[in-house]
Amino acid sequence: MLLLAASLWFVHPTPLDMPRAEAYLVKEDGVRRLEDRFNTLDLWTSRAVLGRWEDGDGRAFMVAKLDVLAPKFSETTETRTTYAASAATIDAKEDFDLRDGAIALLSPVDKADEPTRPHQPIRGLKETLYFQGTNTSAIVCAFLPEKATAWYLATWELIDGDDFDYSKEVFEKDFLGEWATIVATELPSERADDAPTARPRGRKAAAPDERALLRADAHHSVTNYASWHVTDADEFTILDHLPTAGGAFMMALTNDLKRMRAAYAATVPSPLDGSNVLCVARLFADRNEYLDAVGDDLQWSAAYWSPSRRELVAYLPEDGGGELLKTIRHEAFHQYLSYATAMIAASPWFNEGYAQYFEEGPDGPAFVDPADLVTLADGLPALMMMDYAQFYDGTDEARRLKYRLALALVYFLEKGAPEIRFQPFKDLKRDYIEALLRTHDMHAATREAFASPERMERFVDEWKKFWKNK
Repeated sequence: MLLLAASLWFVHPTPLDMPRAEAYLVKEDGVRRLEDRFNTLDLWTSRAVLGRWEDGDGRAFMVAKLDVLAPKFSETTETRTTYAASAATIDAKEDFDLRDGAIALLSPVDKADEPTRPHQPIRGLKETLYFQGTNTSAIVCAFLPEKATAWYLATWELIDGDDFDYSKEVFEKDFLGEWATIVATELPSERADDAPTARPRGRKAAAPDERALLRADAHHSVTNYASWHVTDADEFTILDHLPTAGGAFMMALTNDLKRMRAAYAATVPSPLDGSNVLCVARLFADRNEYLDAVGDDLQWSAAYWSPSRRELVAYLPEDGGGELLKTIRHEAFHQYLSYATAMIAASPWFNEGYAQYFEEGPDGPAFVDPADLVTLADGLPALMMMDYAQFYDGTDEARRLKYRLALALVYFLEKGAPEIRFQPFKDLKRDYIEALLRTHDMHAATREAFASPERMERFVDEWKKFWKNK
């Protein structure tokens, strides 16, 4: 028996994925910057789909707008800017082959060559076509509302035991009969001023702003879900599924991110032009919702930075936002450094060290326990040459020690190294970032930043003196 007989909309909203980005370091007119490129099909799909929902039994519901021409080749890549400037519209009155091609790309089952129509016309729709053929595991319906200029697609994936004919009746009554006009005329994404718009084929368009396009994509991923909210600032966008009571935390987080991003940039300056990038954070209401979204590989986590999706993901713990702010500061530094180095992986001693350093706020920790640090000095050169597999390897105790040493390294760089006569390590951070951008190799960057074994030895000696006197 279908649990959704009363309404298809008694389902859980599933935020849309941001498209996966590939990073390129480019230089134009002497200015270096990160350039994100995307699989064109992924970019098109992320914008065509208006929303996804799921019920407790696993039935999945999706709505898409078929107004933009789908890419001809699935392996092509391009930037958001080039895509937005070249995207062409599908004419709802003429481009039926293009419409059907878009349906084939989005349908959860093979699209039938010949569609069927409902037994009775549906009020508010010019036309309704079913494309699931003889497949009874899903409903695939394209519909054209009376006042719309584009076709829409709705798919409903059923589960074992569902009666297909009854499901189709429910679909027509509870979705097409009541919601089709709303999809065409009232969904926020259909009237958003900042959303990228397609253009007729053959017409040139001005290049849009990359940051604005990224922000529009972030908005689009939740804008058709009434329970999700969006907060914008100059350099970041926060998407949250928090209850109304979470407003105080959101205000604290917004203010905190502003000052933290300024602190990141002042402490670890980037030589890149960052005007085209945006800090995107997505906050789930609770841990269960977060775990459903992040997948099996991250069930242990409380928050994470997803470089490919270009978003920081977290959830609000039951005990409130105090620890969450620390976690977000940590992950937001990973996000900042990823952009600052054009997504070239920095060494874990540098990346994890500074992420811990900023957990307590923009000025770093007030205290770091110096106990036994001096006895561990001989292991610093090896630690600084570790990759992430080596850094994360070992027992929990071994990992905690590596994290502690990484924090002690960057704490010394910030609090101890500036006090050394003639400041021999004053440019170490700058040299490290520049070497990383040039070599694309975290190990080579560490070697070049220290320049010689003698300089590394001097660094370790000064580090030991600093912690010995603590």
